[in-house]
Amino acid sequence: MADAIMNLTAQNPISGLARALLQANRLSIAQIDPIIKKTQLSKLPFIDALLLSGCISSRDLAVFCSERFGYPLMDIEAFSPGSFPEKVVDQKLMHSQCIIALAKRANKVLVAISDPTNLQALDQIKFQTQLIVEPVIVQHDLLVGLLDKLAKTSEQNLHELIGEDVEIDFGEVDVSTTAETSTTEIDDAPVVRFLNKILLDAIKMGASDLHFEPFEKFYRIRFRVDGELCEIAQPPLAIKDKLVSRIKVLSRLDISEKRIPQDGRMKLMMSQSRAIDFRVSTLPTLFGEKVVMRILDGSQAQMGIDALGYDPDQKEILLNAIQRPYGMVLVTGPTGSGKTVSLYTCLNVINKPGINISTAEDPAEINLPGVNQVNINERAGLTFPVALKAFLRQDPDVVMVGEIRDLETADIAIKAAQTGHMVFSTLHTNDAPSTLTRLMNMGVAPFNIASSVILITAQRLARRLCTCKKSIEIPRPLLLESGFSESDLDGSWIPYHPVGCARCNGSGYKGRVGIYQLMPITEEIERIILAHGSAMDIEKQASKEGVRTLRESGLIKVRQGLTSLEEILGCTNQ
Repeated sequence: MADAIMNLTAQNPISGLARALLQANRLSIAQIDPIIKKTQLSKLPFIDALLLSGCISSRDLAVFCSERFGYPLMDIEAFSPGSFPEKVVDQKLMHSQCIIALAKRANKVLVAISDPTNLQALDQIKFQTQLIVEPVIVQHDLLVGLLDKLAKTSEQNLHELIGEDVEIDFGEVDVSTTAETSTTEIDDAPVVRFLNKILLDAIKMGASDLHFEPFEKFYRIRFRVDGELCEIAQPPLAIKDKLVSRIKVLSRLDISEKRIPQDGRMKLMMSQSRAIDFRVSTLPTLFGEKVVMRILDGSQAQMGIDALGYDPDQKEILLNAIQRPYGMVLVTGPTGSGKTVSLYTCLNVINKPGINISTAEDPAEINLPGVNQVNINERAGLTFPVALKAFLRQDPDVVMVGEIRDLETADIAIKAAQTGHMVFSTLHTNDAPSTLTRLMNMGVAPFNIASSVILITAQRLARRLCTCKKSIEIPRPLLLESGFSESDLDGSWIPYHPVGCARCNGSGYKGRVGIYQLMPITEEIERIILAHGSAMDIEKQASKEGVRTLRESGLIKVRQGLTSLEEILGCTNQ
């Protein structure tokens, strides 16, 4: 028998299970030889070909494996699929190796197998879970049937998460693939519908950003709605790579490159008249690529100044400044404070056939017809200073610089403002007075600042109370401590606080409202700048001239019932 097995092995590779059956005289060489040849021709696993041959039943094979290899024999039908530990072993691994994780206790995982000679599967589970693997023998046909059932359940859960079929027009998409990414991975129908549904939900909820985040044991999708991140879904961990591949294809990114961050863009056609752009950023993390998508809705720039939340006196100051023939208007605030929307709104107000407007941005977030928009490309040498110098040779009336980051950009922008052009730009500063000292610290001469800057507006975004708001009693000392004056507490208004309803998804807030500090550069402030005055000196003078701080502007919104006191205290922390 041993010589016969060696002769068979020399002719055809023989699996561990086939060898065990021969050595135990359960099957003859005449029975085994055609089964091995069939596995080579059909690419079937040996155990499947063995059972198809009818030489041994699934039940008898399970009993044999249990006795031969010393593993417990169990009836897998006695286990409830709902009791299986989730996310312990990857579903793709379970299907490819025909195994199921039945239970997890402490540092051990109980694994159902039908072929105990498949040591590769046991090693992969041990490596993936870092747990002690305890195999149990089950019938192969029952194991395969349960794996199919689990696969259908997983797809059904995904379909339930998706809901109805959603068709979205992404325009022309390059669906070319590489050897590493198959077409089925990119065009997997449930994943495509799921992504479409997620994008539409984000737009309906008014989200500004979408976060697709992989972790070791779960996959999470979060939306940033009204400035707050909220978890929306935890889809199956197995679809994370397919989701990223689908997003990359739509964004024209390299789907084979997973080691470095990538930036891209995609367009979603909501209708013939409305398109929404998504700015896409990928980032390699410990457990896969994280994707963040920024929603760039061009309709925001069409809202008009009234929708942004400027008080009547502030609106008048802003409109007077942006319609002047030359000078510089600076919009300041932290990331996510709405600076870009404010700038685009101002550009939209003055965007007329008789005015030549050019913008340099990194990147251009909203498409404005009639405005010449340039994307900064530092790798190609197209920096802010290079773009600004080119603008000045393009007969401009209005120039917008996405952000003043260095002295060279600041100098060119200021010279443009001094030579008969209106210049808009942004800076990352906390309030209007500190913007002037920031420019001086960058190295801009005080004379150039005083002679070019005409208006600085600092801003924040506060969440707007939903219609489910309710009045609340706030102690008078707390109101005074928050910044209200005695004259403000005249009983003519009532503070409100958030409650939560279906319309606002239980948060109590729906939408956001801007809070602004508008500081025109007057002659007195110019004198302080020329004398190298500090931000505190400028702030004192601005206060004398009636310029409200961000906190004071926010408290007006509280009196108007637009937002809550705690929201203003949170976004204008002093």
